Amino acid sequence: MKKVILKIDGMTCSACSNGLEKYLNAQEGVEATVNLVLAQAFCYYEDNVTIEDLERFVKEAGFESLGVYDGKEEHKKVKRYPYVLFGLLSILLLYISMGHMVGLPSIPYLSPHDNPLYYAICLYALTIPYLFFAKDIFANGIKNLIHRTPNMDTLVMVGCLSSFIYSLYHFVLILLGIDVMMAVESLYFESTAMVLYFVKLGRFFDGRSKEKTKEAIKELVSFTPAEATLKEGNRERKVTLDEIHVGDVLICKPGEKVAVDGTILKGTVHLNEAFITGESRPSKKSVGDSVVAGSMNLDGYIEYQAEKIGKDSTISEIVRLVVEASNTKAKIQKIADKVSSYFVPFIFVLAFLTLGGYLLLKMPINEAVTSFVNVLVVACPCALGLATPLAMMVSIGACAKHGILVKNNETLEKGSKIDTVVFDKTGTLTYGELRIKKVYTEDSTTQEELLNLVIPLEEKSTHPIASAFLKYKETHEIPEKEVQNFQNKEGMGIVGEIEGSHVFIGNEKLLREFHIKVLKTEKIKKREEEGATVIYVARDQEFLGSIVLQDAIRENAKDVISELKRMGKEVLLLTGDNKGAAVAVAKNVGIETVISSVIPKQKLKVLEDILENKKVMMVGDGINDAPSLAKSTIGVSISGATDIATDSADVILLHDDLDKLIDFFYASKRTMRNIKQNLFWAFFYNLCMIPIAIGCLKPWGISFNPMIAGLAMTLSSLTVVMNALRLKRWKRRKKKKERVEKKK
Repeated sequence: MKKVILKIDGMTCSACSNGLEKYLNAQEGVEATVNLVLAQAFCYYEDNVTIEDLERFVKEAGFESLGVYDGKEEHKKVKRYPYVLFGLLSILLLYISMGHMVGLPSIPYLSPHDNPLYYAICLYALTIPYLFFAKDIFANGIKNLIHRTPNMDTLVMVGCLSSFIYSLYHFVLILLGIDVMMAVESLYFESTAMVLYFVKLGRFFDGRSKEKTKEAIKELVSFTPAEATLKEGNRERKVTLDEIHVGDVLICKPGEKVAVDGTILKGTVHLNEAFITGESRPSKKSVGDSVVAGSMNLDGYIEYQAEKIGKDSTISEIVRLVVEASNTKAKIQKIADKVSSYFVPFIFVLAFLTLGGYLLLKMPINEAVTSFVNVLVVACPCALGLATPLAMMVSIGACAKHGILVKNNETLEKGSKIDTVVFDKTGTLTYGELRIKKVYTEDSTTQEELLNLVIPLEEKSTHPIASAFLKYKETHEIPEKEVQNFQNKEGMGIVGEIEGSHVFIGNEKLLREFHIKVLKTEKIKKREEEGATVIYVARDQEFLGSIVLQDAIRENAKDVISELKRMGKEVLLLTGDNKGAAVAVAKNVGIETVISSVIPKQKLKVLEDILENKKVMMVGDGINDAPSLAKSTIGVSISGATDIATDSADVILLHDDLDKLIDFFYASKRTMRNIKQNLFWAFFYNLCMIPIAIGCLKPWGISFNPMIAGLAMTLSSLTVVMNALRLKRWKRRKKKKERVEKKK
């Protein structure tokens, strides 16, 4: 199936998004998820359905498609002055209508008792502008009622029109001079006006708050520079990003940002990639290394070749995945959506039952109408509908900013239930590359002398082992030495001449071929049993020593394992490596349960057995562990930022940092707690307010008018929004060292 994200206009509450989602899913060949916060419809559709068909379906449901989402956030600037103007008008309206009730002096000729006609005309005249100010509420309310998808606008529309028409009837009685004083007491023009104003004002603040939930996406988009320096022969030219093509050579100077993803052709530089990895330490990059668009050049000059531009860049890929993740629904959200889909029809029934009950009990009609309007206005499906998606949106965005890419909302929900974490070894608990672990020398040779002899030869080699020595050279001063007669002995090692001496570097077979005795100690034998690579070094016919190369364990692996255990999670090591190598790594990081020497098919079987009784997180190195990652409850990939497009995991740690695994668990826990708080306040608000609106507490003197009901409804939505925004404050876990110091 194809997929597309459509931008939607006209949704104001969860009843809108639920109604549109239900309508789209009722169409043949369409599967859709509608996001109220992002105002988007994420659609999967068959070949026989076109985007034009999808946009037509959106229109048929009573909404408008603004086209395909292109990764750019477009924000309408909402003018403030109408809200200020109508706020001042509201003060005047309240003073005229209610000032006399609290002992304030009446405005001449506008006293309800002395000049009821002028009083009524003034209230009517002041209320009319509010009807035009809130015309969108009436338009949406009527439209959604016609399309049988009643929403918050429908509730407010029916309530306000009822109140206005009821007041209009008594206004006519005053004009005709019939029961004037009774009619004056039955005017609710100010309530109609204030309900509309509070709803509009609430949406103004609600909209501004919602925009803050999208800041992570907007910041990611803004990291890419608007221009780049293109190299054309010996000339340099400033170009826009749209002018860059794959294969172009670009220049990045100190203080500038990398414009597109590419590979360095010339120069060495330190780049700040914190915007994409969450890692504040600069990364050293040189010829052959990849660079990511948006990285800040701290100190060097580089020329790099453009490889991924526009929507194919890493930034665009991350933005796309964050948006798609926000358009998925967690189980808890589906339950909340189902409840809110019945909410508006239930409120309509309850409001009419309230009206009918008052009339049957022969209570004053003005009380019946007031209670009817109160029930319609005070009920708030918005808070219920926003409780989950807002929290998920903020949390996924915060995770992305800190180098944790979560691919769907359900993953955040599942994270709080994980009880078992299974690690792969190579490339996960270890760096996945050989490094110098230990150097053993004979009495006549120092470690420094041995490496000064070996590294010049290894620089000539293309064997993967050579990379361990090159990495060592990056952080150590190694003198340059001329190498002559270099030879690569396949399957054995390398030989060459340095300063007139023959140097031999390789395995036992190489040295024996040249009749050199190998001195293998018990320590060396133990290292080999643990899976380490050992190379032997000789000069002329003299054995100089041994160098142990091993896949280095990640610096923070032990601390992360310890933290997982502290959190109550069972930890296992599952690897295809031999038992000796697996046990050695497990012992170093503190894992007791080890399953080794398993092929990918066997890994799946082991995971299936564990999954029968556990919720399992599998942590691997991305593509190589794809089947296992897909099978587990949550698959986590220790992956480079440039690999995200091909990664099959649910969560990607963008900086090869296991510590972010713990951050994910804390983010998941905080998110679920926040959602439960939101749902509690949404339900608690309605449970408290609806009985008061009906009039159940009138015998105890507790009641309110529609104006207060409108204000309360607005505050309930803002409470949920503000609570969700607390998730933006990223709280990293305390490291083990910090906890120990705090206890002291």
